[in-house]
Amino acid sequence: MRWPRPRKSLTQTVGVTLVALFAVAGCGLVSSSGTFQKSSLPDGKTPLAGAQITVTSKNFTESVLLGKIAATYLAAAGADVTDLTNAPGSASSRQAQLNGDADLLWEYTGTAWVTYHHETETIPDPKELWTRVHDIELSENNLVWLPPANFNDTYAFAVSGPTAKRLNVKTMSDIAKLPVKDRTFCINDEFFSRPDGFLPMLETYGMPYNTPNGVPAGNVTQMDSGVVYTSTAKSQPCNFGMVYTTDGRIKNLQLVTLEDDKKYFLPYSGTVVVRKETLDAYPDIAPLMDTVSERLTDDVMQDLNGRVDIDGEDPSDVAYDWLKSEGLIT
Repeated sequence: MRWPRPRKSLTQTVGVTLVALFAVAGCGLVSSSGTFQKSSLPDGKTPLAGAQITVTSKNFTESVLLGKIAATYLAAAGADVTDLTNAPGSASSRQAQLNGDADLLWEYTGTAWVTYHHETETIPDPKELWTRVHDIELSENNLVWLPPANFNDTYAFAVSGPTAKRLNVKTMSDIAKLPVKDRTFCINDEFFSRPDGFLPMLETYGMPYNTPNGVPAGNVTQMDSGVVYTSTAKSQPCNFGMVYTTDGRIKNLQLVTLEDDKKYFLPYSGTVVVRKETLDAYPDIAPLMDTVSERLTDDVMQDLNGRVDIDGEDPSDVAYDWLKSEGLIT
């Protein structure tokens, strides 16, 4: 079974505390100071004039950023947007949408498949997984999963540029071709113990854990997720470190992500989810959000996440700047 992975909250990654946006009440979530920058569409049209849309998000950097992008863009299209981004934990934002207290939320296909619907089948094809999730969510919850964006925030293993060149590795299978002494890994504790984590991954790639010809126990160092990135960049004490594919530190530290050529990791495609009642009332939401989704790639998300987590910028500013740079708002 593939369990959801823990994500750092925005306050953890930036190191500052945002103004509290929520009070959890029996009826759902109540916004106190959700903010986003005001703007307009370049052509001045307001296809969502009169629409009242509540946008929520989870409380880690990428989710907040995506929520701010959605809130900013929908408001530019004329909607009266209530900003409920940065909800504490993933359950509160999800429950707010199920309760009808929120209309729109960015989600991940892998999260829905494993966490919300408790499925155990591994579906490596992103489009197939999205279709399965889309159909279940529409049937059971009246939630519409719009076409996914072009980014996949899943697990991966990375290596420093010089080490990748020295060892001539581009894929996970290439690691198994290396001498045992070079098969050194940095991972966090949670990934080591997951039933869909490190140990079965090594089995999949033909280098079983704690075996002489596989990956000896002494070749694996467990540490905090943040330290994994810096240790991998230094190639000490490991050549290969577990990362999340849209993390800004990959680009900042000039890490090389290895191809998961045996499709071990479940896709986590970022997708806009809208309550069917809301989408039926305001169908222009779909083409507007599709315009955003098609522009969001792993590379773009690494840049945007890095501006918050590494440079310390405000997610609202990053969202506004990106939409403006894409010519989507003025």
